[in-house]
Amino acid sequence: MSNNTPINALSDLLSAQQQAFQAQLMPSAEQRTAWLRALREVLVSEQKLLCETISADFSHRSHDETLLAELMPSLEGIDYACKRIKRWMKPVKRKVGIAFQPASAQVVYQPVGVVGVIVPWNYPLFLSIGPLTGALAAGNRVMIKMSEHTPRTAQLLKELLARVFPEDLVCVVQGEADLAAAFSELAFNHLLFTGSTQVGKHVMRAAAKNLTPVTLELGGKSPAIISADVPLAEAAERIAFGKMVNSGQTCVAPDYILVPETRVDEFIEAMRSTVLKFYPKLADNPDYTAIINPQHLQRLQETIHDATAKGAQAISVHPEGQEQRLPLTLLRNVTDDMRVMQDEIFGPILPIVSYTTLDDALAYIAQRPRPLALYYFGYARDEQQYVLHNSHAGGVCINDTLLHVAQHDLPFGGIGPSGMGHYHAHEGFLTFSHSKAVFSKQKLNAAKLIYPPYGGWLQKLILKFFVR
Repeated sequence: MSNNTPINALSDLLSAQQQAFQAQLMPSAEQRTAWLRALREVLVSEQKLLCETISADFSHRSHDETLLAELMPSLEGIDYACKRIKRWMKPVKRKVGIAFQPASAQVVYQPVGVVGVIVPWNYPLFLSIGPLTGALAAGNRVMIKMSEHTPRTAQLLKELLARVFPEDLVCVVQGEADLAAAFSELAFNHLLFTGSTQVGKHVMRAAAKNLTPVTLELGGKSPAIISADVPLAEAAERIAFGKMVNSGQTCVAPDYILVPETRVDEFIEAMRSTVLKFYPKLADNPDYTAIINPQHLQRLQETIHDATAKGAQAISVHPEGQEQRLPLTLLRNVTDDMRVMQDEIFGPILPIVSYTTLDDALAYIAQRPRPLALYYFGYARDEQQYVLHNSHAGGVCINDTLLHVAQHDLPFGGIGPSGMGHYHAHEGFLTFSHSKAVFSKQKLNAAKLIYPPYGGWLQKLILKFFVR
């Protein structure tokens, strides 16, 4: 029996949430904190079931990866918000110009209303709970569309959230691409989409029909730069971790590596030995996550075949895969006409591009769409600053990968083709809030001095004083 939500039910769900929001336009800090604590409690109590269910959707997903990359940051994000909601909600005083005194000005942070969240399949827990946390902290109602590629997780999350939230506060909907399209066209007060750049364009186009503000967390090809003198064993270890978590099915995974031309062989060997240390074997290895489904496995295999057919050299770290477990494949001698250098990889394939100078590497990146993340490996502080000031990316790690996403005091978001807008941290609260400008004055009204009719001596004096 299908658990899919009927498309014609979407409007009713939205209407119920809109009505509930109108009945509680400004939930208190205590109410918002209670929502988040209830969410935290159900996630902790059902962590084993969550790990098992996500693994079933992947055919196999390391339970430790789910705990480290999904549950832990979800819980930390909730804790971070709970400690700060009261502070975030406080109106912020702003200055009033002398010409407009006596008066006061402030910014009041008001919930926007009903937030729609479209969740991808690669991190179905974290990428639903993260936006949900920010939206609830800001006092909103939330509708979540889960990916059709993780149906078991979608159903479980629907059941768990229904335990702690009424449907007019938080609800989960499930369905195929047609339901996702209809979901995007709903008149939300804000819509957050995480997924591919191509689908993001369709989502933004659909949201434009209602002038719905959007936050787009997209993908792209995130580069890593190896400096001329960084110890390769250290760099390879950190890159291998970032690439192999979730078998590379991560939007901020290193997508290609820029290596000094004199260090390519050494880097390849360092990567091979590191990955074999992490995963001595693939067969029945509980730590090695599978590719989400046979279709994506075939896509990745065809990507490797396309590269080798066009002259790339493929180096497989393990001799063979097992079912949907695909070995890490390093590719050297890649060219722009290869599929692997055109599309986001989203799997355990790592192209290596050689460069001569750091400026060459930065120019290579600048000639391509702006990435979601950029990684630089080198300990010279001047070079680190040079890379930061001469590159564009949604986020940056110096001498690491991925972990900027897990820092709950940092915003997360893309730039250009890799996305727009931010969430996480205080920026998440601001994304899901309306910053309402409030100008106040009481009985005394000095502004009447500039009321018509114009041309009086006092008005001329005022203009002479301020317009200069």
